[in-house]
Amino acid sequence: MTSSIRKPAVAGSFYPANPEQLKDQLASFIRPVQKKIRARGIMVPHAGYVYSGKVAGQVYSQIDIPDRIIILSPNHTGLGAPFSINRQGHWQTPMGNVKIDQELAAQLMSRFSLLEEDPLAHAREHSLEVQLPFIQYLKKDFTFVPMTLSHVSIDECLNLGEAIADAIESEKKQILLIASSDMNHYEEHHYTLRVDQLAIDEILKRDPVSLYHTVHKKNISMCGIIPTTVMLAAVNQLGAQKARLVDHKTSGDVSGDYDRVVGYAGIIIE
Repeated sequence: MTSSIRKPAVAGSFYPANPEQLKDQLASFIRPVQKKIRARGIMVPHAGYVYSGKVAGQVYSQIDIPDRIIILSPNHTGLGAPFSINRQGHWQTPMGNVKIDQELAAQLMSRFSLLEEDPLAHAREHSLEVQLPFIQYLKKDFTFVPMTLSHVSIDECLNLGEAIADAIESEKKQILLIASSDMNHYEEHHYTLRVDQLAIDEILKRDPVSLYHTVHKKNISMCGIIPTTVMLAAVNQLGAQKARLVDHKTSGDVSGDYDRVVGYAGIIIE
């Protein structure tokens, strides 16, 4: 099988295309911590780094990043299969290539039959791509599995979460599960903080079903609801004990425009 390379889609817009400028920006978001946390899962935002990079950086700064990672992202483009995975090849960023974990991808596909190898869903999707430079900055060698998810049912979320947990358990090694998500979109700052908190409270309770239903009932435009629901289902099966909110801001904190903001939250689950 010929190894494919997924080229960066948003370098130069969501983050710098120049490697040194990118490293400098990442350095401004990363802060030293005395003791790293062994996380089972995290939720991190995915906007342009100028807006959400500080929140994401605070999460990544605090965790012990293992050698193997699964990244779950929403599908903003509408392209490709509902459950899209890349099972071989590399993803390229300005900081170099990252290898896909073929063994882990195969484990996931064998346990969840709806997963499809689908480059189209990933080709222009920013929400997964923007996570990689943070990890590359902090971790020299790692492999990952990219998964892009459309809006699916709660039962499908729970089934995929179970399959992910089964795959992780079978590998008998630490594997980090990352859910890429922004929070409420394009409403007033204080309103956004308030409705965001309704979703955050359910994540902190580690309750995927209640999170899913709360977001829908309250019309919270949390784009990564599916990745976050799946992540919670998986980490619960893996024995998660606690969740902590690292930070919660809006784009208004950067732009000064508080009338139409996007919410950003960072959460660590142990």
